[in-house]
Amino acid sequence: MVALTLTRKLAILADAAKYDASCASSGTEKRDSSGTKGIGSTEGSGICHSYAPDGRCISLLKLLLTNFCIYDCAYCINRSSSNVQRARFAVDEVVRLTLDFYKRNYIEGLFLSSGIIRSPDHTMEEMVRVARTLRETHHFAGYIHLKVIPNASPELLVEAGRWADRLSTNIELPTDAALETFAPEKRPSEIRTAMARLRGKLVEAEPEKKARAKPAKFAPAGQSTQMIVGADGADDGAILTRAAGLYSGYQLKRVYYSAFSPIPDASSRLPLKPPPLMREHRLYQADWLIRFYGFDVPEIVSGGEEGHLDLAVDPKLAWALKHRQNFPVDVNRAERETLLRVPGLGVNAVKRILVSRRHHRLRLDDVARMTASIDKVRPFISTADWTPGGLTDDARLRQKLAPPPEQLSLF
Repeated sequence: MVALTLTRKLAILADAAKYDASCASSGTEKRDSSGTKGIGSTEGSGICHSYAPDGRCISLLKLLLTNFCIYDCAYCINRSSSNVQRARFAVDEVVRLTLDFYKRNYIEGLFLSSGIIRSPDHTMEEMVRVARTLRETHHFAGYIHLKVIPNASPELLVEAGRWADRLSTNIELPTDAALETFAPEKRPSEIRTAMARLRGKLVEAEPEKKARAKPAKFAPAGQSTQMIVGADGADDGAILTRAAGLYSGYQLKRVYYSAFSPIPDASSRLPLKPPPLMREHRLYQADWLIRFYGFDVPEIVSGGEEGHLDLAVDPKLAWALKHRQNFPVDVNRAERETLLRVPGLGVNAVKRILVSRRHHRLRLDDVARMTASIDKVRPFISTADWTPGGLTDDARLRQKLAPPPEQLSLF
């Protein structure tokens, strides 16, 4: 077996990490000032974007410790039966790469996951060693995100939270039945147990108002998870129901949705084609409505058909078009919860409306200055100088407000 260079390992294991949706590829161009391709080059090296606890968008080096794996999950390119080139980093190699990229100002942190090697404990221990070495030996103050191996020992999970800013345990598929079918070595109960343990430690780490001593730091950016969309037959209602349960039950910061990507030599039980990327986008929009806009899952999926979201329009607009009797909304009188249901009004726009209307009655021009989507807002509101009349009930309103297929927006 020919030994791989560090640069080749980087190419293999950064590419293998792209299937984890917890941060998205930045598409960064090469920034090697010397004009040569080396370890410090960002070309093809897995730079992704994530968000720090204070809301800053940061760049992370996104890697697998190894793409060797003892599990044979049908949907995973790195499954044990997959015919892919394998590579494995030593702990000191990941540390060196992270510091090298950080010193060159390419990244602000590390996102580290791994296939399962030898055992869950061994794999988790190796990942923890990377984080501990960066923190203790090199005094690395950048952001660290570690993937949790669900059935690793509780002591290793505790130590991972000591060194990492965020931890994530992938739920993988929306239903237990699907996970048992496509990943028989994994146990849904073990995944939930790991998430519950992290939740417990996060609660312990929250400082009490009157306490003098601060508790030990534990994953200050919280925990997240990922679900694969379109690998099984779960509809959007089932996916969002599972996500809502995860948010309420485990205090997750984010649920990430990853559209299934067909893989070589795949099982005949898997779909031959990926789901539309718009489906993934609509799920993120619906997730936002659940977390910040007061919607529940049945309301959101009612805008589409057979448990699925409407792909042509965003879920808030789909809901509004199905409930036109609730509109127009008077922006000078409506409660915050009602304003949040107006298509085109985001959380910040609603906040500005509530503040501004204390001082004067709002006109349509005032609202237009508070949102970038006044064309979407206009049919659903009334102001001191505007009422939509029959526009709200116009049979062509959906067609007028539906964005071009290539255009993506949050709301």
